[in-house]
Order: sequence, then C-alpha cells, then structure tokens
Amino acid sequence: MNKEIDALNVADLTYNEAGLIPCIVQDASTKDVLMMAWMNAETVQRTLDERTTWFFSRSRNKLWHKGEESGNVQRLVELRYDCDADTLLALVEPAGPACHTGQNSCFYRSFDL
Repeated sequence: MNKEIDALNVADLTYNEAGLIPCIVQDASTKDVLMMAWMNAETVQRTLDERTTWFFSRSRNKLWHKGEESGNVQRLVELRYDCDADTLLALVEPAGPACHTGQNSCFYRSFDL
C-alpha cells in the first residue's frame, strides 16, 4: 500500500448514520480474528494517538479502552481501512484474551454444518 496516495484523515472515513464505523480486530502475529467493535471519530483518533484500541460502546453509550477492566490491552501495530473507507481492520498485539468470556477470540463458536 502506498501510504502517500492512500492516506486518509479520520474525518474522511465513512461512518454510519449513528457516526460509527465497524472495526475488526486481528492478532498481528497469528492473524486470528479476535473481535469486532464499533468506533467513532474520537475513538479512531485516540487509537491512532495512543497506539492502543479504543471503541464506542453502543449499549453503554460511551467510549471504552480495551483492557481498562481486564488488563488485556491491545497494542496497535497497524490500522487499515477498506476500499470504501467504511470498515476498519486493527492489527494488534494482544496482552490477553480479547473476549469478555475469557476466550482468546470472540469468534470461538460455530454453527453445525
């Protein structure tokens, strides 16, 4: 990716009607998908500035720093956006499980096929 050509500002991302954008979080080393959470412009900027993940909780209607209670902070390695600039991919180094259940990934269940 040519960062000079593809560079975008946080305000240029495509947010939904609620001002949110989905963010998929992936382990930078293993490539495991860890979780999906919502971000707004402020949490995107805080994530970039602080190099740890920040999200917006729709149920609590507030910002949250991943690991603020569990200690399982996610150190940001890279933050990517897709071709439509309406979805983010955060590549992280996790300090512990991503899921509130204690699982490494929130995607630990699957349908029987």
